Amino acid sequence: MLHLFVMGAARKLHIPAQYVDVLPDVCGGRPHIRGTRVKVSEIVSRHVYQEESVDDIVEALPQLTLAQVHAALAYYYDNHDEVEAELRAEDEFVLRMVYRPPGHAIGAPHTA
Repeated sequence: MLHLFVMGAARKLHIPAQYVDVLPDVCGGRPHIRGTRVKVSEIVSRHVYQEESVDDIVEALPQLTLAQVHAALAYYYDNHDEVEAELRAEDEFVLRMVYRPPGHAIGAPHTA
């Protein structure tokens, strides 16, 4: 287990150290495959929610190996709540972008 100090709070994360990194200056500090900008959450979304097989993910993202995809999924199962929270935040951001009124700045509160 790796102990990290992230965003003002000490957190204990289980990280498959050979393949997954959490670096503040890469992917917004989100877990990603080492040496890439592919986030663990993208792999989880494809596998768990879009029901793509590991082989299909490697075919779609040829820069990844089977071991890297499996490591991302292992990270997810070890850090389920954190990755699920990240997926929810990404979904909320997309919804805000899709449904924001024309002319409103990103992040600006919606007023009726």
